[in-house]
Amino acid sequence: MDGLDARLLVTMRAHPRIGLTELARLLGVARGTVQARVEKLTARGVIEDFGPTVSPADAGYPILAFVWLQIAQGRLEEAVEALRAVPHILEVHGTSGQHDLLCRVVARTTEHLQEIIAHILTSPAVQRTDSTIALSTQIPHRIEPLLADAVT
Repeated sequence: MDGLDARLLVTMRAHPRIGLTELARLLGVARGTVQARVEKLTARGVIEDFGPTVSPADAGYPILAFVWLQIAQGRLEEAVEALRAVPHILEVHGTSGQHDLLCRVVARTTEHLQEIIAHILTSPAVQRTDSTIALSTQIPHRIEPLLADAVT
């Protein structure tokens, strides 16, 4: 990734509904260059999607929790399949250390979160959970500082 790619991505993030022609004008390059760069970045997986960013809190799920899971030996795939069926689980990451998986979970209320965790525990592949509720977001998901660092 070079400086133009980084500027392209930062501009697309700042103006998510921008067209290729306007993007080219802002970057001072040809429209064909922008289109080729966007296609290349998409093919490489750098650009993952073009959909809107949805706020779970504003969509009715104001509780954000991080739930650590310990998985029964040799049952990781089974656990992941069970988690995939729970729509309130937004992300699942394999981790090192005393826990096996970290889940980002949203809920309508703390009672709803308790129901979700109880449901997770119905899977025989899940041995134990440990949950933390986020009280606030100090730094929201961001990518621009990383893009700026990539070109320096």
